[in-house]
Amino acid sequence: QEQLVESGGGSVQAGGSLRLSCKFDGHFACMGWFRQTPGKEREGVSVINPGDGSTDYEDSVKGRFTISQDNARKTIYLEMSSLKPEDTAMYYCGATRVGWKSCPTASPWYNYWGQGTQVTVST
Repeated sequence: QEQLVESGGGSVQAGGSLRLSCKFDGHFACMGWFRQTPGKEREGVSVINPGDGSTDYEDSVKGRFTISQDNARKTIYLEMSSLKPEDTAMYYCGATRVGWKSCPTASPWYNYWGQGTQVTVST
């Protein structure tokens, strides 16, 4: 049974860093990190193709966030640095078994989700 379990969220001051982890059970074509704030749609932050390691990022996090994978541990990570208050959100790990030439960043294409982990960035 496919399963995604996130960890690593927390509260940090602006400019700080956090690392999120998503331990997964199953085989997926695309995986990624998404975030959501109350009243807004879930948006893609960064995605990775576990097969070839290719990645993509939402423009506002480029240069600050890094997605990576450890296939031996069946875990993907999101290293977040230079955090800003606008990064505050519930962060979700998402996955799909549908293969893409390039993994999409739009959340509707993902159908497996973790429970989420809260990230709060204060000024």
